[in-house]
Amino acid sequence: MPAPNKPAVNFLTARPIAHRGLHDFSKGVVENTASAFAAAIARNYAIECDLQLTKDGEAVVFHDEHLERLTEGHGMVKDLTTAEMKRLVIRNSTDKVQTLAELLSQVDGRVPLVIELKSHWDGDERLAERAVALLTSYAGPFCLMSFDPDAIAAVRRLAPEIIRGIVAERVDGSYYAFLPLAKQMELRTFSHVARTRPDFVSFYYGQLPWAPITALRASGMPVITWTIRSPEEAVMATRCSDQITFEGFTA
Repeated sequence: MPAPNKPAVNFLTARPIAHRGLHDFSKGVVENTASAFAAAIARNYAIECDLQLTKDGEAVVFHDEHLERLTEGHGMVKDLTTAEMKRLVIRNSTDKVQTLAELLSQVDGRVPLVIELKSHWDGDERLAERAVALLTSYAGPFCLMSFDPDAIAAVRRLAPEIIRGIVAERVDGSYYAFLPLAKQMELRTFSHVARTRPDFVSFYYGQLPWAPITALRASGMPVITWTIRSPEEAVMATRCSDQITFEGFTA
C-alpha cells in the first residue's frame, strides 16, 4: 500500500503505456524523442522512457549505453557531456537528445511518465540523485523504476514519497551472467523487496504467469508488463497484469 503522503498509483494502470513514446521509425518518429512523446500525448497514452547519465552528471533521455544503434555517434553515453549528446544526429529524425528537464517541460503533467533509470550495476547513485532532484518539483504524475534494486533503494532513501518500481524478469538466462551469483539470486527471488519497498512491478509478459508475481499482484501490488507488440500479446498480458507497455501497434 502507498506510504502516508504518497500519491496513489492509479495513474499507472489507467491507460496503456507507450514504450519509449509512441514511435514509428519508418515515419521518422524515433524512440525516446520529443516527436515520440508528442505522439503519445496526442493519444493520451502514458509514456515510458529511459534515462542515462552523461559525463557531466546530467540525466538524458536515451535507452542504450552505446550510441551506435540510434545515432551517428560512437562510444558510450557516460563518456559524453550533455552538450556533446545534444549535438548528436539521431538517425531518421530531426529530433535531438533531450535532458530530463526538457522532457518534463514538454509533457508538463498532461500524461503520466513511467521513467526507467538505466544502470551500469556499479553502485553509482548519481542518476537517481539527479532524477530525484528534478522530479521533486514536478507536478504531473510520474514514477521511477529500474532493473537494479540498488537504484530503487537509492530513490527510496532520497525521496521515499516518490512512487517507485522494479523492472524484472525471471533471471534464468545468460543475460545476467555478468552479475555476481548473489545479485542474480536477489533479482530472481525478489529478496531485495525489504530494502526497495516497490510500489509496483514491471515484468516481462512472456514469462507470466509466475508464482512470485501472482502473489505480489494478489497482495494488491500493481503489475505492468513489457514489451507488448501486438493485440494478441496484449490479450495474453492483461490476463496476468494490470496494464501493458506497448509499441508497434495502437493499443
